[in-house]
Amino acid sequence: MKSIPADSAAVLDMPCLILVGGLGTRLRPVLNDLPKPMAAVAGKPFLEYLILWLRQAGIRRVILCAGYRSEKIQEYFQGGDAFGLQIAYSVEREPQGTWGAIFQACRFVTQRDFLVLNGDSWLQVDLAQLWDFHLHRGGIATIAAVEVIDSSRFGTLDVDSYGRILDFREKRSPGNNALVNGGVYIFSREVLAVAPAMAHSLEKDVFPMLLPHGVFAMPVNGYFVDIGLPEEYKRLEATAESWVAKLRLEDGGAKAC
Repeated sequence: MKSIPADSAAVLDMPCLILVGGLGTRLRPVLNDLPKPMAAVAGKPFLEYLILWLRQAGIRRVILCAGYRSEKIQEYFQGGDAFGLQIAYSVEREPQGTWGAIFQACRFVTQRDFLVLNGDSWLQVDLAQLWDFHLHRGGIATIAAVEVIDSSRFGTLDVDSYGRILDFREKRSPGNNALVNGGVYIFSREVLAVAPAMAHSLEKDVFPMLLPHGVFAMPVNGYFVDIGLPEEYKRLEATAESWVAKLRLEDGGAKAC
């Protein structure tokens, strides 16, 4: 494993929660009985690329927030030794939504701050830079944001000149450029006191609660991949070679080679 750059050292002790519990209803025709993050891209689960990318960034501990067919994920990734980091599992007995999954998994988190990733998307972001941005803004949460050409699939962000999010807007009509949530977050533990455990959706329920406490967006120009729709997944499969090159991954362990 290659050495971690000095400016990335601050992220080493920060655990990363990955949301992998969704049913993947829209991808069911191509997934069969697999969880959505296990969708194959160039012969490997999409989730494997995320985990190897995190390892290369210096993350040493991952908590997979699993639900539907969690055993498939656990059988494949096990304790993480083959991938060069430590993996723990927080398994929902029944669907709790994105915030419920995070809240439950935080029993594994003792640090002041922690990373969260969506398990069905990837944004090319420098995690050390995101961490630095989070510290300097001093808010309760930071979102890595990306501008997309067509924002009709996403809620959009209303941001001031300092990067503070003023509002979360509903999906727009097709064809509008806008800044959207890139699915990569840093949270301070204070969120657990502000947002109740029974809240369901991180995006719809919890982020609006957090706005008075300071939620910031760091714009990112990196590559953005979202496999949430069959046509997006097929597009990624068709361009898998160039996407894997953008990840700049080293060879992984036994299953990653």
